[in-house]
Amino acid sequence: MSRIGKQPIDLPAGVTVDVSAANVVTVKGPKGELTQEVNPEMKVTVEGTVVTVERPTEQKRHKSLHGLYRSLINNMVVGVHEGYTKDLELVGVGYKASVSNNVLELNLGYSHNIYLGVPPEVKASAEMKKGQTPRIKLESNDKELIGQIAAKIRSFRKVEPYKGKGVRFVGEIVRRKAGKTAAK
Repeated sequence: MSRIGKQPIDLPAGVTVDVSAANVVTVKGPKGELTQEVNPEMKVTVEGTVVTVERPTEQKRHKSLHGLYRSLINNMVVGVHEGYTKDLELVGVGYKASVSNNVLELNLGYSHNIYLGVPPEVKASAEMKKGQTPRIKLESNDKELIGQIAAKIRSFRKVEPYKGKGVRFVGEIVRRKAGKTAAK
């Protein structure tokens, strides 16, 4: 049995879950509304304040879908109740970030600035304090979307292992390499 799939999902106060006939799960809460289409073979049931996901057989495919949809629904419940945040920092001389009208402008040492349109579901903010690295904060109720946006921002300038410059998550540990040594 799937260890994750068999766990029930407890609904916090103010969060409701509806399952339509077409197996579309809708979760509503104080931070918004999210929908997810579930495989027709999986059975999602809502009993009071508990949501459970059941699978029809013990096939490997059904076992993997069981855990997947349980995790997706749980992420939706947490998202509409508490929300998700991702913090990124820009490490490098002259690196800058600013946000205006849901457009993130990044100066990452290239000959041009990078402009990234942020979806309206994600709230982006940039802060630059003297003596600290510039930081970008992303907030949303959709865990998948916020992860994709953070990965896209990070891909513009990946952290290099020699000086540690680039875009990284706050608290991320970067393995550093030793540089060249002079031959004697």
